[in-house]
Amino acid sequence: MGTTTQRRRPELAAFLRSRRARVTPADVGMPPGLRRRTPGLRREEVAQLSGVGVTWYTWLEQGRPINASSQVLDAVARTLRLDPPEREHLYRLAEVPFEPAPEGLTRRAGPEVRGIIDALDPLLAVVYNSRYDILATNPAYRDLFVVPQTLPIGVPNVLWTLFTLPEETCPVVHRDRELPVMVATLRSAYGRHVGEPAWEDYIRGLSAASPYFASLWASGEVTPPGPRVKTFRHRAVGEMRMTSQSLSIDGMPECRIVVYTPEDEDARAKVALLREQRQRLWPPTDGEAAEIIRRWNTENPAP
Repeated sequence: MGTTTQRRRPELAAFLRSRRARVTPADVGMPPGLRRRTPGLRREEVAQLSGVGVTWYTWLEQGRPINASSQVLDAVARTLRLDPPEREHLYRLAEVPFEPAPEGLTRRAGPEVRGIIDALDPLLAVVYNSRYDILATNPAYRDLFVVPQTLPIGVPNVLWTLFTLPEETCPVVHRDRELPVMVATLRSAYGRHVGEPAWEDYIRGLSAASPYFASLWASGEVTPPGPRVKTFRHRAVGEMRMTSQSLSIDGMPECRIVVYTPEDEDARAKVALLREQRQRLWPPTDGEAAEIIRRWNTENPAP
């Protein structure tokens, strides 16, 4: 037994005992019984509720070198009412490969994370989950990219946007080089969600909407997220080269902040110009707002 394993076994034993002590019989619908000396559930009660043998669970809690499957650990985690971080901790201590709970994909970013990406302005920043859903953006990101508000999947999504936009309006230059990398990154995350209805519907729907995506998905290429230099275009300032860097977020599994930094002075100047236009035009003054309304009414007369 290696040194790491020898250290993890006592940690596992102590962790299970502490979690067992906080769950009362009433929590799991059991009568309290008489002469109960333990503050929480007994070992045999945990074993019974988890559907495992008393001896096996006792050995697990004693830190003995026994094998545990993910199914058994999940049953123990449910009995002990472990939250997601505690469930992951149990897996790590038991040296069993951890898989996030099905359908556990984060769909929103909290105010703390939004505050961080807002503070990064004038750098462009966005929060993605592993399916490229857009969870939050800062003003600099919105200067360059138009974030769609409605999609067939019900949430703004980068891949859906890039694969369904006409090529001439796509903000990503060198689509034939960049989009295959994004699909390969998506597939690296998909391995943790195979068979989940939300993911399968997403892949099926995007494949139907874009034959190009379908062909890339069928290739089976896999790659993890990583820094890249990409070229984007904006109708007001033209092309600009940006470096992307991904940052993980504590408490948001499978999510990352992606920050885009200008690669050269030309890109830096163009990002500054877009920011200057934003600050000059928004929010509009009363006079500017009236002019916008007047122009809109002139160009779009009532029927």
